[in-house]
Amino acid sequence: MNKNRISPALFLLLFIINCSRLLAQVPTLPTPWTKAATDAAVPFPEYPRPQLQRADWMCLNGKWDYRGGKNAATALDPAKPISFDGKAEQIRVPYCPESVLSGIQRKQEINMWYRRSFEVPSGWKNKQVIIHFEAVAYQATVFVNGHKAGSHAGSYDAFSFDITPYISNGKNTLVVAVQDLNDGRVPSGKSGPRGDYTFCSGIWQTVWLEPVSKAHIENIRLLPDLANNRLKILVNTKGEGKVVATALDGNNVVSEEKSTSGTSFYLPVKTPKLWSPDDPFLYDLNITLEDAHGTVTDKVKSYFGMRDIKLGKVNGVNRPLINGKFIMQLGLLDQGYWPDGILTAPTEEALKFDIQFTKKAGFNLIRKHMKTEPQRFYYWADKLGLLVWQDMPAIWYQNEDTTKTRGEFRKELKTLIDQHYNSPSIITWVPFNENWGAFDVKNITDWVKKYDPSRLVNGNSGFNNNPDYQKAYGDPKNGDYVDTHIYVGPYGASVPDEHRAASLGEFGGVGLFVRDHMWPVANNAYDYEPTKARLTDRYVFLLDKVEQLMKYKGLSVAIYTQTTDVEHEINGMLTYDRAVEKMEIDRVKEVNEAVIKESYKMMP
Repeated sequence: MNKNRISPALFLLLFIINCSRLLAQVPTLPTPWTKAATDAAVPFPEYPRPQLQRADWMCLNGKWDYRGGKNAATALDPAKPISFDGKAEQIRVPYCPESVLSGIQRKQEINMWYRRSFEVPSGWKNKQVIIHFEAVAYQATVFVNGHKAGSHAGSYDAFSFDITPYISNGKNTLVVAVQDLNDGRVPSGKSGPRGDYTFCSGIWQTVWLEPVSKAHIENIRLLPDLANNRLKILVNTKGEGKVVATALDGNNVVSEEKSTSGTSFYLPVKTPKLWSPDDPFLYDLNITLEDAHGTVTDKVKSYFGMRDIKLGKVNGVNRPLINGKFIMQLGLLDQGYWPDGILTAPTEEALKFDIQFTKKAGFNLIRKHMKTEPQRFYYWADKLGLLVWQDMPAIWYQNEDTTKTRGEFRKELKTLIDQHYNSPSIITWVPFNENWGAFDVKNITDWVKKYDPSRLVNGNSGFNNNPDYQKAYGDPKNGDYVDTHIYVGPYGASVPDEHRAASLGEFGGVGLFVRDHMWPVANNAYDYEPTKARLTDRYVFLLDKVEQLMKYKGLSVAIYTQTTDVEHEINGMLTYDRAVEKMEIDRVKEVNEAVIKESYKMMP
């Protein structure tokens, strides 16, 4: 008997496994960028942190060894990495294992183990080496050459570790253990047990290395002060040194100031060019750290926009003022889901595409709903000129183990504000949506307003809606907006009160079936139209009514649902694969711009 012969049963089993692996790599609904993402040796090779950019770095995106699934070892704060003996699967980072782009495409991984090797460039000798993770869901533990470098909990925030003590010349081995229970007891937004869509677990944004000197810049905080024609700057460093900040307009130096770490100072900006959606001008900012001998130990590049946002009276009505002027905020609810990458756009071009489309259609705002995006998303919003309302991803079981669940929410909310504080595009924080996971809404709204008084706060967007499994928290009566959601609307929208502006935080939601461009589930919307022309007519009619509310009822914000279809929802302006425009976009742009121009006539 031939001992090397494979039995028919084993052959059939291997055939089925291989076929299932091949089928798993076929995208259910490809986008125009799916192939480029699949073919890329290094997905997302762009520098991931535009507001604190150094010249030298190494991207770790690409193929990693992977162990996951039901039989994977527990990955909750392990003491040591698992062995990867034998043949491991390969995963494409930074796509979550639930996505087709990851090469895994399994539903809701819980314990995930990642491994790859790297070599430290010779030019990094005598440098500290920092490893950065832009986002990992949820509990991550990092090992370098078997040594535990650190742990982090959170799904939507970036984190980093100094791995200098653990690296060596030549090949180094990096192992990342991740556990994500997806149980709704941490901030999870739509990626949770009561969310609507496919889960997203594990590493889902860029992983990268960066060399720094022992004395280096850790973070910066920028606040434009239009009233005094200056920029407030805070630079936090590791190690002592003198901070030098230089603002530039192209190649022209605007001003330069010196200070010390941890001390706020001001950079004059005489006759500033203002940032707005119509003219999103950005100044360049160079910051250096010098030692006692004047030697530069660190240098970073950044940028800033001179704009402010506050409430003010316009003909006796409270309205949001951008640079002292009322601009009607017309936006799209933007959930940032992708049929091939789930929470991760397939490529940089794709990430930019949704912003470009929103601008093309004549909107000036997006409401980033229930998730955060990579830093480069906000960079493009800053660069292209799009206002952003930023939601805090919800928890779902806020009344269970309240010390833990509510503490996790508060911690990640603060981190979200800290990490996106410098983007001029972000003008409003939204702690809660439709009472989802709502608790202490009044106090949290006040806290956000005090923590970042430079922006507006919408404490509970759509407080008139509520999940049927909990008691409604309702209108907190504070913050800067009184905000209702009306489907289809827009009549029934909020009116301003003596302290707040009126917002229609969500409306519309009218669907259109587009054969061959829908997710293979039962599709739905709040209402429907049979053709592209009819859907466009409906939108124009809705905007005509929005204009009436703006002029005569004090409405200042209207956010249409939504940018794209998302899985079962077919109420997007684009299909889920971004291949089909479901409305006549030239007509959408025309009516949007007409309404916004009417708002310019309302002077404070």
